[in-house]
Amino acid sequence: MKTRILTLVAATLVVLAVISQSAEKPKSMPPEKPAPGLERAVIGGGCFWCVEAVFERLDGVKDVVSGYAGGHTENPTYEQVCAHTTGHAEVVLIDFDPKKIAYEKILNVFWHAHDPTTLNRQGNDVGDSYRSVILYTSAAQQASAVKSKAEEQKNWKDQIVTKIEPLKVFYKAEVNHQDYYRINGNKNPYCQAVVRPKVEKLESKGIIPKGGAGEK
Repeated sequence: MKTRILTLVAATLVVLAVISQSAEKPKSMPPEKPAPGLERAVIGGGCFWCVEAVFERLDGVKDVVSGYAGGHTENPTYEQVCAHTTGHAEVVLIDFDPKKIAYEKILNVFWHAHDPTTLNRQGNDVGDSYRSVILYTSAAQQASAVKSKAEEQKNWKDQIVTKIEPLKVFYKAEVNHQDYYRINGNKNPYCQAVVRPKVEKLESKGIIPKGGAGEK
């Protein structure tokens, strides 16, 4: 009997170890530089499900990856970031073809896709992980971001609180957060209540093309 119990315990521990390994957050990150001929932008404007859904629509955008940046914790998990203890913001990494879409166009859509005057908040999503931020990858991007922010301020009565900072490191979010709206748009109530209205609003204004993410 004792031997059988020990065997069952050992088997249970093996199963738990396998489950733990399968649930472990991927540590992999995108390459430090985009593919030849492409440029990279990193921005945060609230829940990355919303931001990703918007930028996946743009012509000239080759890839959009949800992740975390701007904080101090290495390899953060979604739960840690949501606890607002890592310093990281939910952001998206955008690889785009500058021959088809300019960085300035990326920024223009960014300003329309969220409220840059609310500090650490977008709607009901509250906390520093939802802050408005532009993480530049070059001096040229920094200059463009500063200029764009100054021009955009003319369109707002309240002060824009968007931070403009250098990108130090980008951590790719868990697999289940990638292409979230495209995959879950018709299933998740949050997508129906928050993401879809934002996408449709930008579509109606001609800021992003119609169709695509969340409708497959």
